[in-house]
Amino acid sequence: MKPFISMLIGVAALSAGCASVPKTMPRPVEPAYPLAPLPPYVTPETPQGKGAFPALMEVDPGLATHTVYRPANLAALGATKLPILAWGNGGCVNIGNRFRYFLTEIASHGFIGIANGPIVSRQAEEVASSSMVKVPPAPGSPAALQVSNLPEGQRPAATTAKQLIDAIDWAIAENARPASKYFGRIDTSKIAVMGQSCGGLQAIDAAHDPRVTTLGVWNSGAFPADGRAYQIAAANADKATLQTLHGSAIYITGAPTDVAFPNAMDDFDRINHIPVFHGWREQTGHTGVYREPNGGEYGEAAVAWLKWQLKGDQTAARMFSGADCGMCKKPNWHVKSKRIEAVK
Repeated sequence: MKPFISMLIGVAALSAGCASVPKTMPRPVEPAYPLAPLPPYVTPETPQGKGAFPALMEVDPGLATHTVYRPANLAALGATKLPILAWGNGGCVNIGNRFRYFLTEIASHGFIGIANGPIVSRQAEEVASSSMVKVPPAPGSPAALQVSNLPEGQRPAATTAKQLIDAIDWAIAENARPASKYFGRIDTSKIAVMGQSCGGLQAIDAAHDPRVTTLGVWNSGAFPADGRAYQIAAANADKATLQTLHGSAIYITGAPTDVAFPNAMDDFDRINHIPVFHGWREQTGHTGVYREPNGGEYGEAAVAWLKWQLKGDQTAARMFSGADCGMCKKPNWHVKSKRIEAVK
């Protein structure tokens, strides 16, 4: 089970129906798309994000296996409660600050985000590939248990889908714990699970939890071959599981050169029983724009979706709903949706 850091998911997508990937199969090379410069580095406790509640990241002693993103000044929330976002990292890496800019931006709009893995070096926030950062795997993950049936040279997943459920459980418990700084501040009825690439498969698995309101699959999608998602991501996310999803779902990918693009498109075609949205961005690769300032246009899309789905924000809904939706009018985006009614 190897985290597909950039191209592995595409290899499997191109080998539809295959149970394994021959190590001799050439991996497709994606164009080098332009990205905005990285923002200047700041310490974890430095508030960031464009929302009304600038956010920080921290490792809470009660959940040392994860990284929490939350508004820096909780008192400033007033009566505002924080919906929950549980996040699975690309590559299934155990690095909680890997998607820092993207997740901090979301949290600054009044959410609590919880990513798999603790905070590690600042390098994890900056390098193009998470394979360049070596960190211990999460307890109980295939990498920690040294369990793998992947071809030689492919690393097993260092995280699990269960960690997303652990994040939800922790947030709900903290909301009810009188001594917690989150006591009464979390909206435990509004929960999203999301993830990028390998983490997107983990999110599909976790989205079957009845407490989950909405699913976000970023640069990812279920494999054609049954069992491949478990082999890769320690997640139950075969094509058949899409039919038992509930709530709503958003799929965001890069251009058709994104190796996850075929799987995401196929997932969208198969999902007909719940509201589902798919958008892909031109000049964007499999690794997206998460490390642009505030997560770039991916951050904007995530914030709008979560504001709509978890906060009922009808202005945010117009980004996705109706023939004249905000995303529809962006010249570099291509979108389609099902069961999403026009906002009145």
